[in-house]
Amino acid sequence: MLGVGRSRLRQITAHPKFPRPFQTLQGGSVWLRSEVEAYIRDYRRPKPPADEDEQG
Repeated sequence: MLGVGRSRLRQITAHPKFPRPFQTLQGGSVWLRSEVEAYIRDYRRPKPPADEDEQG
């Protein structure tokens, strides 16, 4: 959902405004989709639109 690698994900989830995990399992943490979507909407800058002239 965030489109980032593992190390950047750790940085983002350490941010005080990022929601707390719904559950922490042996394999990792689980967040509620609605809370992550709200975080993205409220705190992440939108990606700039892709240049239509560029290919690749």
